[in-house]
Parts: sequence; structure tokens; C-alpha cells
Amino acid sequence: MAHTTTRRSPSAHAADRFAAATRNSRGALRLAELPFLTQITVRLDPESPAAEAAGLALGVPLPLSPSNVNRGDELAVLCLGPDEWLVVGPATTTGLAERLRTAIGDEPAAVVDVSAQRTTLLVSGPLSRDLLARGCSLDLHPRAFPAGRCAQTTLARAQVVLVARDGLKPGFWVLVRSSFSGHLADWLLDAATEHVGRPAPR
Repeated sequence: MAHTTTRRSPSAHAADRFAAATRNSRGALRLAELPFLTQITVRLDPESPAAEAAGLALGVPLPLSPSNVNRGDELAVLCLGPDEWLVVGPATTTGLAERLRTAIGDEPAAVVDVSAQRTTLLVSGPLSRDLLARGCSLDLHPRAFPAGRCAQTTLARAQVVLVARDGLKPGFWVLVRSSFSGHLADWLLDAATEHVGRPAPR
């Protein structure tokens, strides 16, 4: 008899609790996992022909200032450092790393698929900044960390990449290594319980 393997996301165990916390917050918070997003690390000289070639291949120019995010129709390109980017796309994205390598050609660069290393947690809603601020030392006020910004930081002592998402409602992607996802999911759920019923910060 053939055996089939079902792919299980790092925070699948918390899905029901995320949904319950979201319901109980009555619109103040939304917690969820965005599993299996494609994530590609790119290292290259931003002033080299490789940078332009990578941007053309992605359909999104590489942001040249650290902590900035450029978005296309489906992809988000995060500038994590002067010569380092993280490209994030839907789980259905295929062949992205190979497309980049082909476009860059013989130019000095490194393109690595790191999709399996991390999962992405969604934290959104009027209380999202207040919740995250309990475990993160960054100033998350919209004036200091508006939509279109990202940062490598710690949240509840876990190394994460934090992304302020575009849109009408405040929200964040929290990219965390799979081995820390359970810890972070538990922390978010505990913090959400403390925040339910509190007024949203102005």
C-alpha cells in the first residue's frame, strides 16, 4: 500500500487557537499563519549589473535602502542590508530562484532558496502594534515604522524579520525560523488574551 505524506506547516498546531483568538478579539486582532511562502535570499553588489538584472527578472526593482520594501503584483522584496535582500512570494511561486540565477548570469551573486527555514505569521488589526510592542524593542508607531518598512529584530526573544504591510488596516508579517515558530505562536496567543477587550491605541 502506498504511503502519502501531507505537508504540515510549522505552526499548524496553533491554527484553531489563532482562529479562536481572532474571533474573541471582535476585530481588534487577527492572528494566522501564512504557510509555505516562497522566500529567496539574494546577495549582490547593488551597483552592479546584477542588481538591475535581478529587478527585471522579478518585475520589482531591488530597494536600495536597508529596511525598505518594494512590492509588485505578487512579490515583496525586502532590503535587509546594503547587499542583502529577501524576496517573498506566494506559496504557488515556482522557479523563482532559477529565474534569478539565469538573469544574473556570471555576475558575482548568491541566490538561495530559504523557504523551508521560516514560516510567516500574520498579526493585524487595530491592536497589532500594541501587541507586538510587548515583545519587541522597536518603535512600531506608524511614524517610525510605517507600511513598506521591514526590520531584522527580536520578538519574544526570537529572531524575526518584521514587515509592516500595506493596506487600510494595520498589519504585520512576522517571518520566523521554523524551530522558533511554536514558541512565538504561544507567545502571541498569550499576549492576545491580555489585549482582548482593551481599547485600540490612538
